[in-house]
Amino acid sequence: MGVVIRRAGEDDRERVVRLLDEAFQDDPVSSWVFPDVEHRRRTHHRLMAAFTDAVLADGRIDLTEDGAACALWLPVPAGEHAGGGPEGDDGPAQVREAVDPENERVELIARLTEGVHPSDRAHEYLWMIGVVPRRQGEGLGTALIESVLDRCDREGLPAYLEASSARGRGLYERLGFEFTGRALDLPDGPRMWPMWREPRTPAQT
Repeated sequence: MGVVIRRAGEDDRERVVRLLDEAFQDDPVSSWVFPDVEHRRRTHHRLMAAFTDAVLADGRIDLTEDGAACALWLPVPAGEHAGGGPEGDDGPAQVREAVDPENERVELIARLTEGVHPSDRAHEYLWMIGVVPRRQGEGLGTALIESVLDRCDREGLPAYLEASSARGRGLYERLGFEFTGRALDLPDGPRMWPMWREPRTPAQT
């Protein structure tokens, strides 16, 4: 039986935030942003809420019908970075102020990922994909990604993401993403792999 996927709306906000909070509590990047475990337990959900609100406003969130997995996508026009607001709008600093004002890593992670994000071509940006730990390995993440990649192929759109683990990188490679060749090493932290996928033609699928 296939995975049932629907687009999340404002009524799903709290469900998505809880899902992402659970899915990323022990993620290498989340652990770097919030190195103290107890502080992460108390604060991490605020960062996931900020991400959810940004994508509900400007992108799309796909959610499995059972609420076990979701994917956050942003359309990025040519010449812009993901999440780029009006000129003079300092999104990373605003997120830090709202989430954890004393934690400079909340702001730094946004600035570092912006620095490696391609901006020369319009593309779909997979900002985050989360699966609750007890359901990982069932193919939910793959189903969520493939549903958007199918549309990218039809519309001739590339896709982009940053893998936060070697395991994730392997999954994305199987879906046609390729490492851009420029890794992002967080200061005293883990490595992230920016990955790009060209749209496939019918002959390639």
